[in-house]
Amino acid sequence: MATNPDLNSPCGLYCGVCPIYIAHRDNNIKLKERMVNPYKGGTLGKGTLPNSEALSIEDIRCRGCLSDEQFMHCRQCEIRNCTKEKGYTGCHQCAEFPCQHIDNLPMAAGKKVILQAVPYRREVGTEKWIQDEEARCICPECGNKVFRGAVKCNQCKVQLNLD
Repeated sequence: MATNPDLNSPCGLYCGVCPIYIAHRDNNIKLKERMVNPYKGGTLGKGTLPNSEALSIEDIRCRGCLSDEQFMHCRQCEIRNCTKEKGYTGCHQCAEFPCQHIDNLPMAAGKKVILQAVPYRREVGTEKWIQDEEARCICPECGNKVFRGAVKCNQCKVQLNLD
């Protein structure tokens, strides 16, 4: 399976199923509009994420957190910076996981996924981790690909519980 290495997020939140990445990749204006408020208003975590007060639809763009075009929160991510400083490709290589960067993550849903994904990636390897993340984000009812965190399939409208 050929994978895009820019999508192999160090933290365990695989970029290939991220709604910001998907909205930008597909130029999905409707999804971009839906992504502004949760990041701007802080509904994805315990309050507003740093520097997101002026977030706009134009800011909803990313080609993966290891690419040259990152979403604003990926650019300022302490987890990504930490793994880079240590010379790791991800937290799955670090003996200190989970660390204060994970503990202090302002996105509760993201933290939950990270705490499950990193040990799993250690166990099965990056390729299998990616395959399983992509498979996890498929509607069990109709087979439509959805993004991480989706609560309802945008095709058949069935309720989802992916995370």
